[in-house]
Amino acid sequence: MALFYQHNINDTTKLAIWKIEEDAYFFLEHVPLQREITHPHKRLQHLAGRYLLRLLFSDFPFEEILIADTKKPYLPHEQYHFSISHCGDYAAAIVSSTQRVGIDIEIPTERVLRITHKFLNAEELKEFNIQGSLFKDQGSIIKIPNLRLATTLWSAKEAMFKWWGWGAVDFSEMLRINHFELKEEGIIQTRFIRQSMNVPLELHYKLMPDICLVWLSTEAANI
Repeated sequence: MALFYQHNINDTTKLAIWKIEEDAYFFLEHVPLQREITHPHKRLQHLAGRYLLRLLFSDFPFEEILIADTKKPYLPHEQYHFSISHCGDYAAAIVSSTQRVGIDIEIPTERVLRITHKFLNAEELKEFNIQGSLFKDQGSIIKIPNLRLATTLWSAKEAMFKWWGWGAVDFSEMLRINHFELKEEGIIQTRFIRQSMNVPLELHYKLMPDICLVWLSTEAANI
């Protein structure tokens, strides 16, 4: 068993992270494989994410999960709202019977610095002083001090995207992040802007030695 982290947000909303140390047979004893996944590690990630759903709520009906055209998994009668994220040897899930949710986990890597211009707008790049490039000194990459900040910003926008889940989103323009000072854990104030919608969202984040975790939950009728 490798439950890495669990947080009960309230009586109806819980999240957890699983560190994958088992083989597929462990999960298949508890979780049906609803679609064929040929890549072995992606298969493990998929199974671990589904396994967490029932770990958080023992009556979660994962056999009823459907996949929308946007690739968002959902339950047709919405007895639970849920979101799943995978990264490396970790899977995370958040489940709620009353709230709309989103979650993302990321392992900080320099790759995120190469794509900051794709998910941050000009104001955010300036506000957070993010440099979207890597520097080299005699052939070796210098550690970039804002790597964890850039990863947290990316993870925040991924969590918002999963919270929405119903169509294309321009990460840089439709998902807006207010300034905050990065700590080991805290709150991020954001806005989701789409057509006539302008919804304030409060995200929570937690930085761990290997991963960055961001999640949000709102009243289900919030949008």
